Amino acid sequence: MSGFDAVAVARRVLTVEGEALGQQAGALDATFARAVDRLFAAKGRIVCTGIGKSGHVARKIAATFASTGSQAIFVHAAEASHGDLGMIADGDVILALSKSGEVRELADVLAYAKRFRIPLIAMTAEPQSALGRGADVVLRLADAAEATSEVNAPTTSTTLQMALGDALAVALLERRGFKPQDFHVFHPGGKLGAMLRTVGDLMHGGEELPLVGADAPMREALLVMTGKRFGIVGVVDEARRLVGAISDGDLRRHIEGLLDRTALEVMTPGPRKTVPPDMLASEALAIMTEGGAADAGETALPRVTVLFVVEAGRPVGILHVHDLLRAGVM
Repeated sequence: MSGFDAVAVARRVLTVEGEALGQQAGALDATFARAVDRLFAAKGRIVCTGIGKSGHVARKIAATFASTGSQAIFVHAAEASHGDLGMIADGDVILALSKSGEVRELADVLAYAKRFRIPLIAMTAEPQSALGRGADVVLRLADAAEATSEVNAPTTSTTLQMALGDALAVALLERRGFKPQDFHVFHPGGKLGAMLRTVGDLMHGGEELPLVGADAPMREALLVMTGKRFGIVGVVDEARRLVGAISDGDLRRHIEGLLDRTALEVMTPGPRKTVPPDMLASEALAIMTEGGAADAGETALPRVTVLFVVEAGRPVGILHVHDLLRAGVM
């Protein structure tokens, strides 16, 4: 097509939508806070609904809520009139999306919300529409043109809906005090899930722990060290507190008369690097690789390959760098 410049079109669209997002951000006021309050107070689920492109966005917003710790479902506005209204229960809150606010398929949702006193948050460009008038809280979309130059197809408006939905979800998760460890509960698979696993998820505990008492002869310590195959043995006092560790380096430093010594005499006090079981595995990896050399764009090579997992001063597990590799953390 002569004279057509796809890059120029793309830049125009992104510029229009970017400016609209800035306009939307500037227009936010206490109404947004009231919407978050309604969502936070819900004892049931967040029911996201809409039809057409707004329905697609509502489905995505419901998924975002669900993945960040809020119970949420999507109910198609058209299907709601054919039995799906029964999915909306006392204690729920409805988030209804429609640019015009005059979509007839939402009429039954509005009536149902009024009848059973279910709070309804509207996301619309027309506060005086049927949807806006029937809502408890109205999140008004910015008055911005669609990115299409000749066809009024939903582009900018759905971008604003998506962004407002993200803003609601993030504000809600921060108000709930949602943490990365919580996020892992909803995302156990994939690379992100691996990075959000905790040390406690991956550590070896119980009989696998290589431990000896401080007064144990080195002959016994060597048997434990080789039998457990971590290349290290932890040394504990009478209260089972970790007071040190014996590695290959300690053995070499005390090779003269090694078997005549006790674990206390050979160990390196500490060890200085230990981790708690609730630490993210990715954080433990950072401790292992701290100060390690790496090529540009690559993870540093671990300087420490094993970490004892300690709780209240007592060892409860041991974590090897290979555990992180197998879990996909690196």
